[in-house]
Amino acid sequence: MRDANNIHIKDVKNLLDKEKNSLPLFSAENLIKIGIEIFRGMNVPLEEASLVSELLVKANLVGQDSHGVIRIAQYVKAIEEGEVKPGAKMKIMHETPSTALVDGGNGFGQVVAKKSMEIVIEKARKNSVSTVCAFNLYHIGRLADYTEMASRCDMIGVAMVNSTKCVAPYGGRERVLSTAPISYAFPTAKEMPFILDMATSACAEGKIRVALHKGEKLPYGYLIDADGNLTDNPEDFYKGGALLPLGGDLGGYKGFGLAMVVEVLSGILSRDGCAYETKKKGNGIFFQAIDIGSFMPVEEFKRKVDDLIRIVKSSKLRPGFNEILIPGELEFRIQQKRLKEGIYVPDKTWEEIKAIAERMNIDLSQVLSHNQR
Repeated sequence: MRDANNIHIKDVKNLLDKEKNSLPLFSAENLIKIGIEIFRGMNVPLEEASLVSELLVKANLVGQDSHGVIRIAQYVKAIEEGEVKPGAKMKIMHETPSTALVDGGNGFGQVVAKKSMEIVIEKARKNSVSTVCAFNLYHIGRLADYTEMASRCDMIGVAMVNSTKCVAPYGGRERVLSTAPISYAFPTAKEMPFILDMATSACAEGKIRVALHKGEKLPYGYLIDADGNLTDNPEDFYKGGALLPLGGDLGGYKGFGLAMVVEVLSGILSRDGCAYETKKKGNGIFFQAIDIGSFMPVEEFKRKVDDLIRIVKSSKLRPGFNEILIPGELEFRIQQKRLKEGIYVPDKTWEEIKAIAERMNIDLSQVLSHNQR
C-alpha cells in the first residue's frame, strides 16, 4: 500500500491518525485566501492567483504536502527573480488535428497545464486520441489534477513532466535526472476514480522539504549524500546529495528506466530540455487523452474498471496488511479527514508565509477566522 507521498505502509489507520497530536491550524478556505492575497500582492491576475492557490491547497487536502502551500515562498521568489511571469500569454507553436506544441511564455505552470489539458481533451473529442507537449513554464504541481480533468470527460488521462536534476541514475551518485512523475486517470461507474500519480524517484523532492520543515528524518534509502552513501537526513540533499530512483538499491533500475522515458517524452519531445541541462528551470509537459468511446461503450468500460477494482480489493491479504488500496484511494480518505478537521502546516512553512505577508503589508488576521492560528 502507498501513501500520498509514495511511502509503502502496512497500517493505513496509523497514517490517518498520526496528525491527532498536531492541532489542525487551517481550513482549506482560509489557506486559499492566504495564497490569493499573497499572489495578488505580487501583481498576479486574480484568475491565476485563485487557480494556483486552489491547486496548492488541494495538494495539502489530499496529503501531498510536498506540492501544497510549502511552495508559496518558492513561487514568490520565482516571480521576483523573473522565472515566472504572471499573466503570460501562451502560444501554440505547432498544431495538427490531434497534437499541439505549446510555449507557456514563462507562465505559472498550473495555468499553462490546465489550458494544455483543455486543448488535449478538445482534440481527443474530435480525433479519438490527442497529445500536447508544452515548454517554457514553471512548476505545475500535482499531475493528478490534470489527468482527472480527462477522466471526468470520459477519457483516459495521461501526464508526465520532467524538471531540474535531483535524482541519481541507478548505480550513480550524481544528480542527472528529475523526479519525473507520471499520472494516469481512468473513469469509473460506482467505484471511486482510479487515479495514479507517482514520482519515478523514491519520493518527491518536495517531500524532502516537508521533512526538513518538520524536523523529521526520511525513510532510510530514499537519499544518498554527496559521497554516495545512504542517509536519512534531508539536509544532506541540500548539501550535494541526491534522491534515488524508485525501488532503491533492489529495484531502482525500474524507476530509473521510467525516469528515462519521462525525460524523452517531457524533456526532448516537448523541447523543454532534459533535467541535466544547465538552462533547465521548470516543467516540460507531455499530456495525452484517449477518448474511450472511440474504442468501446463508455459505460461498459466503467463497469469493467469497477470490476477490476473490486476483484483487486477483495483479494486475500498478506500477513500484516489490513486492506488493499487502489491508487488515489488514500488521498481521497485524507481529503475527507482534512476537510473536516483542518490542515496542519509546519511551523517553518508558516513562518515563511508570515514573513512574506508582512513584507507585503498583508494583514493575515483579516484573512484568518478567529479560531485559526
